[in-house]
Amino acid sequence: MTGRQKAIAGFGVMLTLILAILDQNIVSTASWSIVRELDPAHGLERLPWLITAYALAATAALPLYGKLCDSYGAKSVYLGAVGLFLAGSALCGLSQNMEQLIAFRAVQGLGGGGLMSVTMVVAAHLMPGQKRAAAGGAGGLMAGLGLVAGPLLGGLFTDSLSWRWIFYLNLPLGLAVLVSAALVIHLNDGGRRHSIDYAGAALAAAATCLLLLVVEWGGTTYAWTSPTILSMIAGVLVLGLAFCRRQLTAAEPILPFSMFRDPVLRIALPLQLLTGLGMAGGIFYTIVYLQAALGVPATASGLYMIPMAAAMALSGTVSGVLIAKGRSAKPFLVAGLAVVTVAMVLMGTLGPHTSPLTLGFDLALLGAGYGMTLGIVLFLVQAAVPIERLGVTTTAARYFQILGSAAGTALFGVILSRFTAASLPEGTQAADLGALASLAPAMREQVVGAFVSGIDAIFFAAAAVTAVALALAFLVRLSHPAAMEDALTQ
Repeated sequence: MTGRQKAIAGFGVMLTLILAILDQNIVSTASWSIVRELDPAHGLERLPWLITAYALAATAALPLYGKLCDSYGAKSVYLGAVGLFLAGSALCGLSQNMEQLIAFRAVQGLGGGGLMSVTMVVAAHLMPGQKRAAAGGAGGLMAGLGLVAGPLLGGLFTDSLSWRWIFYLNLPLGLAVLVSAALVIHLNDGGRRHSIDYAGAALAAAATCLLLLVVEWGGTTYAWTSPTILSMIAGVLVLGLAFCRRQLTAAEPILPFSMFRDPVLRIALPLQLLTGLGMAGGIFYTIVYLQAALGVPATASGLYMIPMAAAMALSGTVSGVLIAKGRSAKPFLVAGLAVVTVAMVLMGTLGPHTSPLTLGFDLALLGAGYGMTLGIVLFLVQAAVPIERLGVTTTAARYFQILGSAAGTALFGVILSRFTAASLPEGTQAADLGALASLAPAMREQVVGAFVSGIDAIFFAAAAVTAVALALAFLVRLSHPAAMEDALTQ
């Protein structure tokens, strides 16, 4: 590919990342308008499935996407994923009831699973070697923008036009990506036809969906000790064991365990799991704190995340550029995780009356740490493998991060409920958070204080998880196989 073609393709990759990140953050702000129009009587009960259906489909498809990339070439799979995402987006915008919208969100999620994974495989081909770190930095920039732009755009389109435009917005952007990618992307990764382990992919998808449903329903819809949750956990274990057995016996496994023999992947993939786990506490529960403890409206909560987004974009871009110029990646990884750990500890001291300035500083520190961490882990994973395994390892890194986030959501939810319940004044319960206005001022202060103590416990737990990840980061051994560099630069 010529330099101009790579530049156009790179712009398309960034546009794809924008689509993926916006879609993760934009739907929540339009939720009430969706319910009012499609199902005012029962829509609230089904509302969580708008998020869940997308997440289940996107995560379940990840292992298969990686193997398809390595078998049929990243370009074909990339175009297919974007096309499926656009079809789902159009159908979502045309939905006439909640059932249709939920089903079409699942279709959109099947394509969305490839937007954040296959896109990074394509980016790795476009920017081989050390320059790939700059792509990871750009990914941090996109993630930072998505944290703020998603809720703001969702509110803007819903208030000014219609909630349907949050889906229609994807169409012109996605079509531009499809046309440009089809015309200018030419990758040297085709012609290797392998057998696809569809049985392994089905087992992985089933186990993943069941695990995410356990996390979604456990402690909320059903008690953790209920027969429903316990039987689902048993199902996850059975399916997980069947999947492991299949990977050990399949001719070409969908997620080969042999990757753990590599000294870099043996550290980087668990590190990705721990990073996802810690992020579930650091980002999601910051939004919960803003809305429940400080009374910040859902749409405005995105504005409070601006310091974090800006710091994430800046640190990710700077570290990526410096690594692309020849600096070692490991010091940035270690420094990033150290900064995240310190930021989590500081956020563990938040109170019911913490000033926006203090919160902004803590969030900026957290964003700076994550900006130096997320793209670098992916860079290390991609640099450790030959070209024929680039798809599997890239999607494996994304898969481990999502599993970590799911585990973190469940773990931190238990911590929140236990610590909040232990700190509540006698005669009150956590449900009183939903009726704070009706409580006496003194009682209201105690209930919010109890809730914040639970949030603080989450941040301290997330700091402990990140400290373990930091210890692992010291064990990373950099690897840049010459064979991969030769293949990618042809």
